Amino acid sequence: MTDTPGDTLRRRKRATMLGVLGVTFAMVGLSYAAVPLYDLFCRVTGFGGTTQVADAAPAADAVSDRMVTVQFNADVNSALPWTFRPAQREVKVRVGESALAFYRARNDSDVPVTGTATFNVTPLKAGLYFVKVDCFCFVEQTLQPGEEIDMPVSFYVDPEIETDRGVDDVKSITLSYTFFRALDEPEDSDDDGAGSAETAAAAGAATGDRNGNDNAVN
Repeated sequence: MTDTPGDTLRRRKRATMLGVLGVTFAMVGLSYAAVPLYDLFCRVTGFGGTTQVADAAPAADAVSDRMVTVQFNADVNSALPWTFRPAQREVKVRVGESALAFYRARNDSDVPVTGTATFNVTPLKAGLYFVKVDCFCFVEQTLQPGEEIDMPVSFYVDPEIETDRGVDDVKSITLSYTFFRALDEPEDSDDDGAGSAETAAAAGAATGDRNGNDNAVN
């Protein structure tokens, strides 16, 4: 049976529609995969100053004589009514040696507020070798009205840094945190809240902006 011009046109339209639907579904799938894939890429490569995570520090015999000064920086997004600062300006550690530092946070509002922290290190190339064993930034933090707490971060500089000639010039590393209002925090939980939309947008831009500023310092 010979196809009519109308049959041929309908088949072409159907094929085109299926193709468009296939591309659409593929793009949706890629958008969902993009965030975890990017996160994995950053953790594997240290891209953007992304730090690493380990369950424990290296054995004592892995500690070397090389000294690194770790400095601490703290920022707070305007939507979060907290005071946030490092409890110490810097510490000096040996490569491979476990170290413990503290950041101090206070809720300056009259209602409970939950915050979440973003972080990175500079120089950016040091991210691959800066390893956290435990950190307050792994989970959201909720502070009651007027509550002030010390939040620990346990870390070490990976002994593998000794084998990378590209970081021989690294004498100091700056660990930076920025606290934001948690995305699921009600917008009207206090008078200073600027809303979760502003918080999300600021959180997305924070790491890139801070990287540029800290690179100029380091």
